[in-house]
Amino acid sequence: MLSDSDRSKLDSGPDDAFYDSPRFVTHADDAFLARLTEVYASVLSPGDRVFDAMGSWVSHLPEIRFDRVVGHGLNEAELAANDALDEWFVQDLNEDQTLPLADDAFDAVLCALSVQYLQYPTAVFAEFGRVLAPGGVLVVSFTNRMFPTKAIRAWRTASMAERQALVESYCEAGGLTVVDVVSETPGRDPLVAVVARKER
Repeated sequence: MLSDSDRSKLDSGPDDAFYDSPRFVTHADDAFLARLTEVYASVLSPGDRVFDAMGSWVSHLPEIRFDRVVGHGLNEAELAANDALDEWFVQDLNEDQTLPLADDAFDAVLCALSVQYLQYPTAVFAEFGRVLAPGGVLVVSFTNRMFPTKAIRAWRTASMAERQALVESYCEAGGLTVVDVVSETPGRDPLVAVVARKER
């Protein structure tokens, strides 16, 4: 789906080195994060098993009792500080796209503010589809902020509408069906959340 040029980054150094030091910050304004939590609340249910992919020290989850929340990211200290997680693991998805998770293990996969860094999104989204149970939901959200040296060229050079189309194509390539797109500006930062489902 992406050419070598599309996948290129201004900083081609190892991602795990870039994220080696924890950053206990949020990457969008409060209005964005509050609206994202509302989007999550609209698709999540009590007892769901949730995988928070490419996450950090906060997951923006609503006040719902989940059966299991597994986190993934690139910084151990950030993940360890995330009180929403029952367990977590560190993995660079640009080096290894295979998730150490069972088939059909989750009712929801969430990916907030990180999709712009994926160099092999088709393989990663196929893994999202694999670990989702039939009928499960994927929510991929983003704004116009990024670490520009680590975002792929296809993302850096795209408009917000083009980025939305890119994420929708990732979902479809992963075997998921886009069922909704939330696109609005609740505060300073624009929010796009692509919602996709795994067919039953």
